[in-house]
Amino acid sequence: MNNINFLIVGVGGQGTVLSGDIIAEVGMESGLDSKKSDVLGLAIRSGSVVSHIRWGKKVNAPMSMRGQVDYLVAFEPLESLRMLEYLKPGSTVIANEYKIPPVAVSTGQIQYPADEEIRTSLDKAAEKVHLFNATQKAQEVGNVKAVNILLLGALSSLLEVSPSIWEGVITKYVPKRYLDVNIKAFKAGRELIT
Repeated sequence: MNNINFLIVGVGGQGTVLSGDIIAEVGMESGLDSKKSDVLGLAIRSGSVVSHIRWGKKVNAPMSMRGQVDYLVAFEPLESLRMLEYLKPGSTVIANEYKIPPVAVSTGQIQYPADEEIRTSLDKAAEKVHLFNATQKAQEVGNVKAVNILLLGALSSLLEVSPSIWEGVITKYVPKRYLDVNIKAFKAGRELIT
């Protein structure tokens, strides 16, 4: 088996690191070697957060180099655009349409890209693009903070790993009081990609 490279991107407070932990653990639970690395920068709240995860028979390093990522999961559209150079030909993007403008946008220093520009850029960079309002869908299932697990559900529908493995790992990582809504979000995410 060739390595599978994942890049998870978002802003501080969206659960990017937790999502990366879950993907890494799912790889291990599936019998694969799995490595993970996080880049937090100044990601206290609303700053960029990036998680690199790699699965394979033998993985020597966690970080994917430019042009090697198979799956980009973006919790925020602008964050997806910042990582397009990491995608390889034939890659897949799963991105949340809900925008969280960075400080440079809210202070008027730069403009947020138009929806059409975002979609065009994603379509040029990846073979498959799944773009939807995951934030709204997470609200519909009961908790906007479950957007990260909803996006993992969407990702899981593209991989040959049993949903029961994903749900078992989610159960390990999510606090009990939020488990039901997160499992519901995971299942809703799986239904978004057919």
